[in-house]
This record gives sequence, C-alpha cells and structure tokens, in this order.
Amino acid sequence: MKLKDHLRGFSTFLGLSILSIACTGPTAPPQAGPVPVTLETVKTQNAGFFDIYPATVVALNEVELRSEVNGFITDINFQEGQTVAKGQKLYEIEQSKYAAAYAQAEANLNIALSNLEKVKNDAGRYERLGDQGMVTKQKLEYTLVDLENAKSQVAAAKAGLLRASTDLSHATLTAPFSGTIGISLVKRGAYINAGQTLLNTISSDDPMAVDFVINEKELGRFLKLKEQRSNKDDSLFTLVLPDKSLYPYTGAIELFDRAVDPQTATLKIRLRFPNPKHHLKAGMSANVKVQSKYAQKLPLIPNKAVTEQMGEFFVYVIKNDTARQHKVSLGALVKDRIVIQSGLEEGEQIVVEGVQKLKEGTPVVVGAPQAPGAPTPDKK
Repeated sequence: MKLKDHLRGFSTFLGLSILSIACTGPTAPPQAGPVPVTLETVKTQNAGFFDIYPATVVALNEVELRSEVNGFITDINFQEGQTVAKGQKLYEIEQSKYAAAYAQAEANLNIALSNLEKVKNDAGRYERLGDQGMVTKQKLEYTLVDLENAKSQVAAAKAGLLRASTDLSHATLTAPFSGTIGISLVKRGAYINAGQTLLNTISSDDPMAVDFVINEKELGRFLKLKEQRSNKDDSLFTLVLPDKSLYPYTGAIELFDRAVDPQTATLKIRLRFPNPKHHLKAGMSANVKVQSKYAQKLPLIPNKAVTEQMGEFFVYVIKNDTARQHKVSLGALVKDRIVIQSGLEEGEQIVVEGVQKLKEGTPVVVGAPQAPGAPTPDKK
C-alpha cells in the first residue's frame, strides 16, 4: 500500500473520531438527591420586645444664675458641685451703694408724706374758709391742685423706695429651688455686669428627665403607652447607662414635645426617672429601652430561618416534601428570634437548618419537626 493511501485512511479515521466525540458531548453529572433539612412548626404567641432609642439625660429644672445689679462679688456662700436648698444664700454683691440708695429713697418718702400731710391740712382749712366766703375760689382751686401734686410725689417716692429695695435684695443671690450647683464662674472680688455675667448654673436632681426622639409614625404607639400607667406596666421604660449597666429605676412618659420637627419628621419625648442617689447627671448619654407587645398573637420564629432577596424576606415552608418560598413581613427581633407580622400561619412547618441549600421547589429530606425554641440536633 502506498504512503498516500495510508495518510488518506488515517485522516478518515481521525475525522470519524472527532465527529463521534462532538455528538456524544460531556457526561452529565449525576442528579443530586433531596436536601436534608431540620424543621420547626410555626406557633403564634404574644410577642414582647424592646426598642432601643439613643437618649440624653436632662434636668427637669435648670437655671443660669445672673445678677440683676452691677458690682463686685464680696462673698460666695456655697460649696461647688454640692446640693443647695431653696432660698439658700449663694452670692453677695457689694451692698453699700444699694443700701445708701435705699436709705435715700426712704427719706424721700418720709419727706413726701410730711408734705402731703401739710397740704391736706391747708386744703381742709381753705375749704372751710371758702364755705364762709373768706377766701377766693381761685385760692381754693390752687390748694386742691397742690394736694394732688403732693399725692403724686408720695407715689413717686414709694416707687423709688421699691426700686431701691429691689436693687438691695438683688445684691444677694439665693437658690431659686433645691438642686445641685456647678462650679462658680466668678471669684470673690470680680466685677459683674447686670444681666450679662454668668455666675453659675443650678439644676434639679431628683427626679431627672430623659429626652429621646421618635419617628412621627410611632406617635400612636407611644400615646397608648402613656395611658398604661398601672403597676404592671412600670417596666415599660428602662435605661441603659453609658457603661452598659441597667439603671435600677424605671421611667414613665412625662410629656410630648409641642410639635413634630418638619425637617426630620421626628418628635421629642421626655421621660421622668427617679434619681434618689444622684447617679443620673444632666448631659449624660444613655439608651432608652421601650418594652411593647403586639396586640394580636403572631408567629415568632428563629431569625436564621429568614432569607433576603432584593430587599424582600422569605421563609421556606415544606409542603409534600418540597420547599416553597413564602414572602413574609418582619417585626421586632426578640433575642435570636423574630416576629413575623404576615406571611406565615400557625401549624406550618418551616426550614430552620439547611436554608442556604434551598430554592423554590427543591425536594427535601424532612426530619422530625422541631418544637419552637428546642435545640438543634448535633450534626454527625
């Protein structure tokens, strides 16, 4: 056989082999079996939960101390940072000029009173003489005018005395209410200007207020919470301190702010907390825990049973040994479980283990349904 014939035969064999391989294609992988899963039976219950809100501790009453008179500070009568009682003397301002002004005003009033008494007597005498025709009508009229002027002078002198008395009293600053006073911003000998120089700040201690904001959509819920004032609801509002410890006293709603902020669509709420040990300080940051309950019984399932796709949430429900996706609406988290507001019915069986291997219509191997809250069996 010639070489040409050998090459022609080899080419024919090679072409047939390639055609055979192309027609056969790659071998298909063996089909996977049902996915093993663990189930839980859906049960409804009254789900309680806590919402957390950033908050700020504020004093229910706080006042900046400023003097209404000018002068030098001559005495300071308190310990900084300590509790002061209502009416306690705090600052004294140089009183000599105000005492002198008071004495002068008092003397002016005495002079005006004496003059009024003299004019009254003159008016009475001229009035009697007028009745007898022994004085002219014009003279009598002048006397009555003098009497009115004397009365006006007495009124002006009384006003001057009141002003001097007020200035003298303002030279001593007292605590407007019981509370804690801060660090003094002036020292003895400092000169202060009326209404301008800030001397100190005093704030109430017990109770204290805690302010936080809510979205306007939550207003209805908090209005209902405000109505729940019985003893069983005393724990609706608790406080987590900056060190993550739980404040030992519970609070109640004190008030709602006047209006919703149109820029943020939020509303400020003020809570009142007892503060007998003065652990709460104005300006302190904290977190308010607000306890609430859904009005109706709802499913409460493990959080790990929920999957997310494109911003929507799903749970796999098993029907006829097949996984079916149910779109659900989520509620509040309660530890490692989550409230389902819609999308599940009591008695349905949901996948709690093996969720990541499922898609719509996947066949499954189902173990014994797991009771709500029961531990997951160990995997071998």
